Amino acid sequence: MIEDKIRDIVKQFKPYVPGKSKEEIARKYGIKPEEIIKLGSNENPWGPSPKIKEEILKEIPKLHQYPEPVSPELLEELSKFLDVPKENIIVGGDGADEVIDTIMRTFIDKGDNVVIPIPTFTQYAISAKIYGAEIRYAKFDKEKDFQLDVESVLNNIDERTKVIFLCTPNNPTGNVIDKKDIEKIINSTDALVVIDHAYIEYAKKEYDLTKWALKYDNVLVLRTFSKVFGLAGQRIGYGITNEKIVNYMMRVKPIFSLTRLSQICAITALRDKEFFEKCVKDGIKSREMLYEGLKKFKDLKVYPSEANYVLVELKTMTSKEFCEELLKRGVIVRDCSSFDGLGDNYVRISIGTFEENERFLKILEEIVE
Repeated sequence: MIEDKIRDIVKQFKPYVPGKSKEEIARKYGIKPEEIIKLGSNENPWGPSPKIKEEILKEIPKLHQYPEPVSPELLEELSKFLDVPKENIIVGGDGADEVIDTIMRTFIDKGDNVVIPIPTFTQYAISAKIYGAEIRYAKFDKEKDFQLDVESVLNNIDERTKVIFLCTPNNPTGNVIDKKDIEKIINSTDALVVIDHAYIEYAKKEYDLTKWALKYDNVLVLRTFSKVFGLAGQRIGYGITNEKIVNYMMRVKPIFSLTRLSQICAITALRDKEFFEKCVKDGIKSREMLYEGLKKFKDLKVYPSEANYVLVELKTMTSKEFCEELLKRGVIVRDCSSFDGLGDNYVRISIGTFEENERFLKILEEIVE
């Protein structure tokens, strides 16, 4: 049987559980897509820059031609946006997931290990296991509102540790990791420390450690266009690290993963500074609106967040039951039971437009006291 030829490690994986789409819920519950409130995938509810449509139309006549591996214009715009040299930037065409996968291709041999505090983004472990790494789980401490247990990270590092993932703000908990703890980890090892800043635009400025990728030889900062830039559907992520690491990663990265359209979307988004700043401002305002609204329900514990979502602990029902009740009413939130390190009574709720937030909080009154 052909199934006998499948790698054992692949058979061990559980399928990834993405956030549900409006189309899926419309089909299942007979609700009109335009009436569904999607608060499950950490997207920008206002979408991308309105200037992108015109630029896409200009690019369509060139779609029969291969793109450049990375557009010099895109690197130039990213360099200005980040205030870092373009030689220190690597861009991936399947979002930050491709950059994560390229890190694994570059660093991991069978028998190496990767340290991952949980609960956190699940793609780190999936990519690491595929390349033969042992996963050593550290922890974000539930008893301390998911602060990083830095000793649990340090105690898992040895001479075979190649990569350490630190998501800050962390997905799904929304909290940031203390800079002193991150620095302690960086200085304790020569392994690559990946600081995942997918949501950093929504956090206070002092939490942005992007420049540490230039300060330390063993740091890579991961960022994306999928969140505040509203380009989740175009799949563009990028990393900032020292030039030598960029050069090695480019040797094993898929050559043409960045499409012509994805690159022109990213360039246009970076140039539309007014729209970007409005999305940041409104995103933070939406998050605080959700946080304050959810805090009023005594059966919910809401955790503070520096991202574009909040984590909620349910006191009287499971996450499956809670999500099902919302789905019947046309609201999508994320059941967090698939995250290692969390139980079956946590959900993650992404920001919506202000009108969507109001509708959601009103619907919530039907389900929770």
